[in-house]
Amino acid sequence: MMIKNDMPVYIKLPLILVSLLSIGLIFYLARNVLTPVLLAFLFAVLLLPIYTFLNRKLKFPNTLASAVSVLIFILVILAILAFISYQVSIISGDFEIIKKNATSFMYDCHKYIKEHFSVSIWEQKKYIQDVTKDSVKKGNESIGTMLISFTDILLDSTLIPIYTFLFLLYKKHFILFLSKLFKKDNHEKLREILFQIKISINNYIMGLIFEMIAVSVLTSAGLYFIGIKYFILLGLLTGILNMIPYIGILVAGVLTVVASFSGSPDFNIVMGILIVNIIVQLIDNNILVPLIINSKVEINALVSIIGIIIGGAVAGIAGMFLAIPLLAILKIIFDRVEGLEPWGYLMGNHLPKAFTWKIKQKSETEVS
Repeated sequence: MMIKNDMPVYIKLPLILVSLLSIGLIFYLARNVLTPVLLAFLFAVLLLPIYTFLNRKLKFPNTLASAVSVLIFILVILAILAFISYQVSIISGDFEIIKKNATSFMYDCHKYIKEHFSVSIWEQKKYIQDVTKDSVKKGNESIGTMLISFTDILLDSTLIPIYTFLFLLYKKHFILFLSKLFKKDNHEKLREILFQIKISINNYIMGLIFEMIAVSVLTSAGLYFIGIKYFILLGLLTGILNMIPYIGILVAGVLTVVASFSGSPDFNIVMGILIVNIIVQLIDNNILVPLIINSKVEINALVSIIGIIIGGAVAGIAGMFLAIPLLAILKIIFDRVEGLEPWGYLMGNHLPKAFTWKIKQKSETEVS
């Protein structure tokens, strides 16, 4: 598989950029259709080991192996949701206590601001009312959008398992289709690309799951240590929400602070929650992510951040989740297609040692 290199760079570069922009434009225009399809593709790759075991080891027919694999996936998701729902129902019994302690905490905050910043409680409440009034107005305007989004979520939750089942069922059909697109001389390279995509996506998703478990355990342990009542639920929610880049951990922190009011409105508890979240994030960002996530996809931080931002702008939270695996797929293709290797190198995260040595040697020569 190769792209002809006999074209001048000023012609080849615009052609590549136009192709990438065209793919991006197609994804943006068809994002409502493509997002659940791509999510289903990732889940299908994740379920491939289960499908292969059922199909080859237990001799299940393709249809039955695909159906059972998807059923196992659905049952795991339902079990997690059932546990969260059960815990939330318990927390709802403490709603009055939470409301009372939250009011007491807000009063203490008002009092602290008044004593240290000379802003009266009336002025603080008026400012909050003004901000709330604008938020309510904007919220009323976006109710229709929220209803449409909720409908889309319900539709996607139905379509994704169906798409996942069909991806598993027609796996060989899709592979044969791809083999017909390329000459036989390129089939070995195609097989290598497909194998690397499967390994990369599988490792990335498994890495996310391990990261989620690690963050959940660390957060639960920290919350238990400082005396938070629902530490298991809050730790699990933190681990799940942490999979959403940037905003997930903030939402988890707010939920944890609110739930902590079921015990005491003590300011030290709130500070303890913030410290626990900061420590867990430091461990996650400096140990877990480089060890579990970055080592699996080999995408540098700059490309990852840009990809996540673009994914979020195009398809919201789902786009942010899809950004890294899609970038990993692009890098695998770029690395193995002649003429596109520089783009794969650009997306990588390793600086050659020889190049580093040359920089150092040059700087030492200039100093001398």
